[in-house]
Amino acid sequence: MTLAAAIGLGGFSALAVWQVKRLHWKLGLIERVDARVHAPPVPAPGQADWPGITREGDEYRHVSLAGEYLQDADIPVYVPSDWGPAYWILTPFKRDDGSIVMVNRGMVPETELGTMDAPPMDATTVTGLLRISEDKGWLFSQDNRPEDRKWYRRDIGSITATLGYEPAAPYFVDADLTDPEAWPRAGMTVVKFRNAHLSYALTWGALALLVAGGYGLFLRQEFRGRDGE
Repeated sequence: MTLAAAIGLGGFSALAVWQVKRLHWKLGLIERVDARVHAPPVPAPGQADWPGITREGDEYRHVSLAGEYLQDADIPVYVPSDWGPAYWILTPFKRDDGSIVMVNRGMVPETELGTMDAPPMDATTVTGLLRISEDKGWLFSQDNRPEDRKWYRRDIGSITATLGYEPAAPYFVDADLTDPEAWPRAGMTVVKFRNAHLSYALTWGALALLVAGGYGLFLRQEFRGRDGE
């Protein structure tokens, strides 16, 4: 019983401490991302910076791109939405240095695909949030079919390689909202992080206390039994 209590108390306590550390990490991440989202836009990373881009260090940075959209090159990426079947519209954007960045111009319901606006034809500046390529699909999503030019997640490496764009950035940019009535509808990035670490820490801590209390009762009964002999 002593060994079992020691293992239970030590294990649950360690898990509680680990969740507290995770809580502080998650709060720090939320604070950093919030600061990035609301910061003034800075130039998007250039080719020299691409190898060092990471999800933790760069995602949701507010960036700007100068150049022009490639015309008639929209890539629809299927996504379920509040409007029913819908698509993210990714359009290749050629920067002034000749590199290509895929810009997510926003979401359009399937029923509005024929009415969506084309990208600007002239040189322009785009601002938005830097996003990391989606290598994994959402639950129950279909596999990408690049041979048919059908994508079900924003896998930038697959899209740019299939279309032969190079040099192409390993990230994409979610464009800021400019027209709340237009299709595709930009500015729909969901910046939300699940944070249940406090409840997990309390649960593990409560289990550690339960083990300690149970072992205390066990010892009490043991000593009472010996006193009665």
